[in-house]
Amino acid sequence: MPGLIGRKIGMTSVFSADGKNVPCTVIEAGPCVVTQVKTVEKDGYKAVQLGFAEAKESRTSKPMMGVFKKAGTTPKKHLAEFKFEEEYNLGDTITVDLFNDATFVDVVGTSKGKGFQGVVKRHGFGGVGQATHGQDDRLRKPGSIGACSYPAKVFKGMRMGGHMGNERVTTQNLKVLKVIPEQNLIIVKGSVAGYNGSTVLIQK
Repeated sequence: MPGLIGRKIGMTSVFSADGKNVPCTVIEAGPCVVTQVKTVEKDGYKAVQLGFAEAKESRTSKPMMGVFKKAGTTPKKHLAEFKFEEEYNLGDTITVDLFNDATFVDVVGTSKGKGFQGVVKRHGFGGVGQATHGQDDRLRKPGSIGACSYPAKVFKGMRMGGHMGNERVTTQNLKVLKVIPEQNLIIVKGSVAGYNGSTVLIQK
């Protein structure tokens, strides 16, 4: 599906026509440069690779420098592939105008990392107050995690403490509230995964 690479600016709110305060996220979408054009004959599939955000030449590998020079553009920090029905050539620029006719978009981001978390925060166990899972004086512990001497093991997928966040998250069907071409901004209703300034993918 067609889309752009962007940067999450942050959250704010706008008033709707009927006076309701609507929470929304502001995203800087593009402009993105076409760095490669994938074809069925050469690559086995059809897609367009886009580049976003300037990168230092000293931090770009020589093979990638060759890709950028062939496209006639400066090194880019972020690359992603999208499928477009339209035909694009190397060096073409795609702007936020792509979403002028879009009503809803999907936004892909990386959620905030929360480190190692216990079962109460990670899985919503009862904990203090509900004191679930049979614990006596350990109100935020998971309680029993296995059976008896048979099967004598903990099954895979058991909800336990562990690493939380820092995962790829796709938020679907976010309503497009406004597109501001002059500043390359798109405003969508609701929240988007990631911290302010993180890279996101916006797809139609």
